Amino acid sequence: MNDPNFWNDQKHAQKVTREINTLRLQLDKEKKLKQIDEDLNTFLLMLDEDFNENLFSDAVEELKENSKFIDEVEAQFLLNGKTDSNSAIVTIHPGAGGTESQDWAEMLLRMYKRWAEKCKHKVEIVDLQPGDEAGIKSVTMEIIGDFAYGMLKAESGIHRLVRISPFNAQGKRQTSFASVFSYPIIDDDVDIEIDPKDLRIDTYRASGKGGQGVNTTDSAVRITHIPTNIVVQCQNERSQIINKDVAMKILKSRLYQQREEEREKERKKLENAKTEIGWGNQIRSYVFHPYQMVKDHRTNFETGNISSVMDGDLNDFMNAYLKFRAEQK
Repeated sequence: MNDPNFWNDQKHAQKVTREINTLRLQLDKEKKLKQIDEDLNTFLLMLDEDFNENLFSDAVEELKENSKFIDEVEAQFLLNGKTDSNSAIVTIHPGAGGTESQDWAEMLLRMYKRWAEKCKHKVEIVDLQPGDEAGIKSVTMEIIGDFAYGMLKAESGIHRLVRISPFNAQGKRQTSFASVFSYPIIDDDVDIEIDPKDLRIDTYRASGKGGQGVNTTDSAVRITHIPTNIVVQCQNERSQIINKDVAMKILKSRLYQQREEEREKERKKLENAKTEIGWGNQIRSYVFHPYQMVKDHRTNFETGNISSVMDGDLNDFMNAYLKFRAEQK
């Protein structure tokens, strides 16, 4: 960075700056972890020489105060995939069930937005299709921040909700499903070749609340990658050119993710999970009635504090998944 020509290439300079900031954060955490280790070992030595209840209580309190930080560092240690440090693209789609499932999809959207806020990540809605009566038919968003994808990959799959329906006058219990899938945002220097002949690009008018100009011109863009049948769209900006650039970025990320899944022989399992948003495929259940519980069916991690989870407190679930995957490997 001290090179006089460092900022001549803005894109490269910004990438290096991001890498340096990430490394500085990691080094700060390592220093804090070493200090915690030294402090706890000092307690052990002192207790070994002359045990007393007060000192023991202080040691236990010290460990409790730092246990959450230790868990976070352990989780980051497990975020060692090639794209784990990247920002993420997240898509949410409701399952069958009309308004019920569309409302559940919107609840999940709010949950991930709250999680991003707690992590100090930036959220940008790329494409949102509102529901007919309530909720959403689909949403694609970018969550921009260090290790966003590494954490959010734990959320890919089918999410199941059990509650008393607010849309049913008889107050019956209702089960709803929605799918969540996350993809890493890929840097421009990653080699993903896209032949223009393989693309079908459609433009259309944006739907929903868009403000002046958004719904009056054909600014929204839909791109279909014909060989894979991957469809991406963007209607967030007034400019068709900007929407096309964003859609191409999402397509590149989707194609990269697919390539990685093929290499790991996991693509078939992922596609099977995506085909049916319903019974038997859920990765996590959210039960509002007759009791309150959120349970991840892969790790068996669960909590009764459902309001906290819906308010974005997801790190315990994500950390449990990272440990689960590490144990599998």
